[in-house]
Amino acid sequence: MTAKARRLQSEGHDVVSFAAGEPDFNTPEPVCEAAIKALRDGVTKYTPSAGLPALRQAVAAKLSRENGLAYDPDQVVVSCGAKHSVFNALQALIDPGDEVLLLAPYWMTYRDQILLAGGVPVTVAAEAREGFVPSIDRLREAVTPRTRALILNSPSNPTGATFSRAQLKELAALAIRHDLWVVSDEIYERLTYDTPHTSLAALGRDVAERTVTVTGCSKTYAMTGWRIGFAAAPRPVAQAMSNLQDQVTSNPTSFAQMGAIAALELGPESVEAMREEFLRRRDQMCQRLRAIPGVTLDTPSGAFYCFPDVSPFLERFGDDVGLADFLLEDALVATIPGSVFEGPGHLRLSYAASPADIEKGLERVADSLAKL
Repeated sequence: MTAKARRLQSEGHDVVSFAAGEPDFNTPEPVCEAAIKALRDGVTKYTPSAGLPALRQAVAAKLSRENGLAYDPDQVVVSCGAKHSVFNALQALIDPGDEVLLLAPYWMTYRDQILLAGGVPVTVAAEAREGFVPSIDRLREAVTPRTRALILNSPSNPTGATFSRAQLKELAALAIRHDLWVVSDEIYERLTYDTPHTSLAALGRDVAERTVTVTGCSKTYAMTGWRIGFAAAPRPVAQAMSNLQDQVTSNPTSFAQMGAIAALELGPESVEAMREEFLRRRDQMCQRLRAIPGVTLDTPSGAFYCFPDVSPFLERFGDDVGLADFLLEDALVATIPGSVFEGPGHLRLSYAASPADIEKGLERVADSLAKL
């Protein structure tokens, strides 16, 4: 889809992209200045593989201050993005043949990373009428003697769904009862709109002892290209993840770590301004999508994605991939088919786009869908 969009753009076409998985804001200036200063000061050598001590301390302080989590710096591993952190966690926790529960729709990387660890992905599906949060009974039914772990992503990519505190308590009880690890990917934690974010590991010591909490700088501080992610875990797991990383990538980029320290020292107003703008764009996109006959949409409560049901339009194409192709060619609008997230019959649209592009792009989508 990206290649097709770029080809059309190179031919001079005005393509509107709702495919982006990253904020369209610039990295805050103090973060950039900190990295530039680090370069000039010669912070360009190897660091400890798990990250600079000052950054690990800053992450531990952030988790205590914002998430209610108590971790020592040696329980924090800084990696080359949150994706890398999830990979390290699965490599440390999963043996060949172990089953890992995936809550669909899910970010497709999770499935491949489970397979890379020799694990077996087990999908537990949720529907829009459930807010894309599967019932605890359905999760319980999916547990077998081979189940080793569960991946939680709240707020979610691609649906924007968030787990309530009550739902997280049920999930925590399930993990404790069945002796499961939980890899809790909280990279969108600061981008919630209807309820405050709750970290699973904050619900009690028992669940914290079986949780790897993953977050980072990418979404909160518009630092996707900097590749700085964090994981906090029980000490033996953190040590295993650090040992693994030492033999694979070694340390994250030294001067990017200095930028991350500056990011974690920023006041909440820098993040809040971006969150409020995303909220306005969410409401704009939801309103425009719901105005299209045949499109239904569950309001996303976090991240920066809408995941509308477009199943009434699929008969001509057979699946949502064909519909996404049609919208790119006919409307010059790039979207992501929901089937890649195991959410068939949907499209993922990112509102990490300007209000003008949201208006223009969805007007084109409405016109193209009207032809069907």
